[in-house]
Amino acid sequence: MTDEDVVEDEPPQDEEVIPPTTEELLAEAIVRAEKAEAEIGYRDADIINLRRRHIADRNEAAKFAGFNLAARILPVLDNLDRALDGAEEGPLKEGIQLTRENLMQALTTEGVTAIDVGETFDPNLMEAMTTLPATNECPDGTVIDTIEVGYMYKERVLRPARVVVSKE
Repeated sequence: MTDEDVVEDEPPQDEEVIPPTTEELLAEAIVRAEKAEAEIGYRDADIINLRRRHIADRNEAAKFAGFNLAARILPVLDNLDRALDGAEEGPLKEGIQLTRENLMQALTTEGVTAIDVGETFDPNLMEAMTTLPATNECPDGTVIDTIEVGYMYKERVLRPARVVVSKE
């Protein structure tokens, strides 16, 4: 190795290095400590917010846990309604009616309710399957007929009501 290859860690001789004073070191340490405390405060706030969000998400999931099951049961309810429409009076029809009432009572207990289709079309609760020209009796936006009953699960639309609407 030559003298040129040696790297010196010492500063050049003409500059004198003044070590920091105790007050300067203390001030620097205080600034670093304040930054660390602020960062810890931010992280603590983030943890608290995450916990709150987690609790809210868990509550929401628990509240709507039966949503998918209720949606899968609705076709059974529709089939019972179709069977009632086609059945002749007698014990079979009464049995189907009782089965439908029991199923609807169980769904109602879990928070499923039929959507009340009023006269005015509500796109948040209804789906327009077709339109007919508006008349004096049925102005624009009036529900003319219900094709399929819609249902709510608590305050969410489980299935929109499918309707016929008047349109200009």
